[in-house]
Amino acid sequence: MEISKKTGVQFGIMVNPGGTVSDDAGLRRFIDSLDPYPVYRGLQPMSPGWSRNFSSETIKLLDYVEMDPQTIPNGNGYGETLRIWNFDTYVDDPQKFMETYMAHTLEVIENNEPLNIFGWPLFLPVCIARDYYTLWTEEKMQKIIAALKKRGLAVEINDLAHTPHERFILMAKEQGLKFTFGSDTRDQKAGRLDYCKYVAKKCNLKKDDFFLPKRALNKL
Repeated sequence: MEISKKTGVQFGIMVNPGGTVSDDAGLRRFIDSLDPYPVYRGLQPMSPGWSRNFSSETIKLLDYVEMDPQTIPNGNGYGETLRIWNFDTYVDDPQKFMETYMAHTLEVIENNEPLNIFGWPLFLPVCIARDYYTLWTEEKMQKIIAALKKRGLAVEINDLAHTPHERFILMAKEQGLKFTFGSDTRDQKAGRLDYCKYVAKKCNLKKDDFFLPKRALNKL
């Protein structure tokens, strides 16, 4: 709240399902803990199947659900579950990885669980990030955008990961998709959003291009 008052950024606070937020009671405690503050309340599941632990009534108390495809089962030739934000992520075959990554991405987007925002779009693990513009072909990007449009999801512009790039944002904007900013951090860097603002300006994003939760917040 101190950062919010200083910067004028209105925050949404997300929690990952699991631990103390593994059932309705835990999720309601999280929601109740945010009630005194002018913030949106969100959930950030890590893997498909998360919603079986919560009732639809409790999920509806959230302002949004955001999910990304960063946790990839059988993501390499060694059968490992890859958490691709980790620096030591091991990719043995980039092309095979991209096939698995694309299938997992579409599973995240197209499943029938509640979802409002698609996070960390086009992020690649460090070991193959140098081939970003080769691996993310126009065809792959268009397939993701078509799935997002069909589902009516917003696209996160992530300040921590600096994703997605300008080309993807312009393609998504042309298809009428909405966007959000995410600082994706729990420290003093929250709300800086320098990459988000830079690339949004380059892509000429306006207020109407952004997703806003329906619930009105109190003033700071």
